Amino acid sequence: MKPHTNTAFDHDLQELQTAVLRMGGLVEAAISKATKAFVTRDQDLAHTVVTGDKQIDALETEINSAVVRMLALRQPAASDLHQVVSVMKVAGDLERLGDYAKNLGKRVPVLNQSDLVEGAGAAVKGLSTLVQSMLKDVLDAYVRNDLELAKAVLDKDREVDQMTNAMFRELLTHMMEDPRSITVCMHLLFIAKNFERMGDHVTEIGEQIIFVETGEQPAPRQKGESTSMITDPPGADA
Repeated sequence: MKPHTNTAFDHDLQELQTAVLRMGGLVEAAISKATKAFVTRDQDLAHTVVTGDKQIDALETEINSAVVRMLALRQPAASDLHQVVSVMKVAGDLERLGDYAKNLGKRVPVLNQSDLVEGAGAAVKGLSTLVQSMLKDVLDAYVRNDLELAKAVLDKDREVDQMTNAMFRELLTHMMEDPRSITVCMHLLFIAKNFERMGDHVTEIGEQIIFVETGEQPAPRQKGESTSMITDPPGADA
């Protein structure tokens, strides 16, 4: 973030930034572990992702409390306020990413009761690899105030949409050809949708970086429509 003449403000902001990066590291690990658990059908590893989400939630609460204290004590104005509030927004996006990783972990025991659809493991792994790459880049951009890297993350989100849509078409075709696969395919559809939403949240972090550095919101992104028919059941990502 931009340097400030008030060293106390800079110190507090640096501590918040460090907490956000720690939270980002936990989220990266959760996505990686959940994907590995899905591909290897490792229920124990999946369980660690589900239980570990509490640590991510606790860190978000800690960050939000620190932001409130900082707003009360430092009373930042104008661009300083944007910097502080953006920390809370970024933490919120990271918390949602953690929820989606947890959701993937929760589906592993259910999916292990049946054979996976051919190619599903590779498709999920491909989506996960791309989202993890985006998350790493956006966290690097956050630390370095790198506008170009943040913008590149926004561009990558289109690739997530394309990969999700391709997976949806494959799964829908499979369900029509073999109705016995509908239950498994529906779980896979929800997983694909979750990765699409992960891409959205990573992109929102990139948009926060651009807004703080330029004072301008990026133009609205165009989203694909082929996955709009799929919505998670209530409490699926809680």
